Amino acid sequence: MGTVTPRSVLRYETWTLQPDREPDAEPVLYAMQCAVDGEASPSSEDFAEPQNWVLRHCGQNPSHHTYREIITRPWRTWRQM
Repeated sequence: MGTVTPRSVLRYETWTLQPDREPDAEPVLYAMQCAVDGEASPSSEDFAEPQNWVLRHCGQNPSHHTYREIITRPWRTWRQM
């Protein structure tokens, strides 16, 4: 038999994951989606705008009572040494 040589090396590392709160991070965005017809509000950094969209939408569609909150939050990872 010939010489055995390694084909790969595994290295286990510890990573950390957390919301990105750095000054250059993307903003947190909020939106609302109607669960009845799938329509969604525009995304906004201010949650009041999607809330106002819901109130207008349910006023125009009185049978639409169920909504989903959609939050887009930036996250970051880094390797711990």
